[in-house]
Amino acid sequence: MSSTVTAEPSAPPGGTGAPKYTGRARALLLVLSGAVFLEGIDVAMLNVALPSIRADLGLPTGQLQWVMSAYVLGYGGFMLLGGRAADLFGRRRMFLVPLAVFVLFSGLGGFATEGWTLIAARLVTGVAAAFMTPAGLSLITTNFAEGPRRDKALLIYSGTAAGGFSIGLVAGGLLTALHWRWVFFAPVALALLILLTAMAVVPEDERPDRAGRGADLAGALSVTAAILLLVTTVERAAHVSAARTLGTALAGLALLCLFVLIERRSATPLVRLGIFRTPSLVRANLVGLLFSGSFFGFQFVAVLYLQELRGWSTLQTSFALLAIGVDAVLSPVLTPRLVARFGNARVIFGGLLLTALAYALFLPVGADWSYAAMFPTMILLGVAFSLVYGPLVIVATDGVDEEEQGLAGGLLYTSFQFGAALGLSAVTAVQTAVAGEGGTLGDRLAGHHAALLVPLGAALLAVLAGASGLRTRRAPTEEKADPRTP
Repeated sequence: MSSTVTAEPSAPPGGTGAPKYTGRARALLLVLSGAVFLEGIDVAMLNVALPSIRADLGLPTGQLQWVMSAYVLGYGGFMLLGGRAADLFGRRRMFLVPLAVFVLFSGLGGFATEGWTLIAARLVTGVAAAFMTPAGLSLITTNFAEGPRRDKALLIYSGTAAGGFSIGLVAGGLLTALHWRWVFFAPVALALLILLTAMAVVPEDERPDRAGRGADLAGALSVTAAILLLVTTVERAAHVSAARTLGTALAGLALLCLFVLIERRSATPLVRLGIFRTPSLVRANLVGLLFSGSFFGFQFVAVLYLQELRGWSTLQTSFALLAIGVDAVLSPVLTPRLVARFGNARVIFGGLLLTALAYALFLPVGADWSYAAMFPTMILLGVAFSLVYGPLVIVATDGVDEEEQGLAGGLLYTSFQFGAALGLSAVTAVQTAVAGEGGTLGDRLAGHHAALLVPLGAALLAVLAGASGLRTRRAPTEEKADPRTP
């Protein structure tokens, strides 16, 4: 018997009001938001600590990028398997076990003495997150009735993730000032608290019927290998011959074709290809890939610019990026009102326009820019993130059958992480090709300018993709009836 947690009716019959939740529903949303908050601060703190890690372990730019890319590759590469596993083996199990692994290997990263050990720890942490995150998202989409209640829960969830990222920027600076290893050690206590609370709060699933259904390991391995090869192609483009670059790219594309072939012939595919007949889902994933790639690429360049070219401390860098964290306030407060009035597509499109404008304003950055000159970019990115991220999650999961909610979440987060890996690889390749390793101040600044064209280009492509969603206007809909609603 399932112990499903449901939201209370949003208002008495005939009345109006904001969606309200039972105590159990609030507790579930709190613990799931806590887990995604943990994932957010983990990524943000590491971003700020990268220059200190490079100095301590002696990592070149290419290897330093893999400290981040290993995580997003593990995350994005196994996300589809993680999402499907939640549907097949139970969302509670696929949330709690990976959360424990995430806690363990996040802490182990702090003991790394060489670059490869840190990269390995980050890879395992990313794989754990790949199972934990879609399970957490599907716990929300299957425990809150579709409509205003679910939308509000998803916006709170995504806003908490943004808050974790924002707090992580400052906490990362404070902890790195002590030593970069504290970036890995400090979150362990919070993670253990979340894990223990989750064991008590996350409801048991109805036992899934897995008769004749498998996890499609062949599909998972082929798509993970394809992602790895394609990202490696971009990252190594500036360091190897054109022939080797082309060979790696073709191998990655061949594996993608193999993945599609496996999915078409599999009785239990990792990804039911028919799900891509939903235009809104495809558009959400494409926009998510481009938006994430632009954001992570920009942040990587901005951190190196502030700390290595300008000589700012980790704490100064953290506060410089903190304005982006305005999305943690706007996501649960402003975004729901805008979505209710204009619809998800228009809100997302507006956010994408602001994203492109933000990157364009930062493009002429100089060697002696004041923070006042940088601030418009930071605040616009924060507003843009609040307008794009939460509504994308809603669009990507709206209308999807309950038994495929894990898959829908896995697809979206795969797009986010694959985009992040491509964005990081692309800016690293461009920056290294223009500036080389080291170089004069002028060379490094030229490298930054060239690399900043990557996030701007990705953002403009996202604007074009988002514009296609404006062709069909979605009328306000009544909340769908749900047997779980009292």
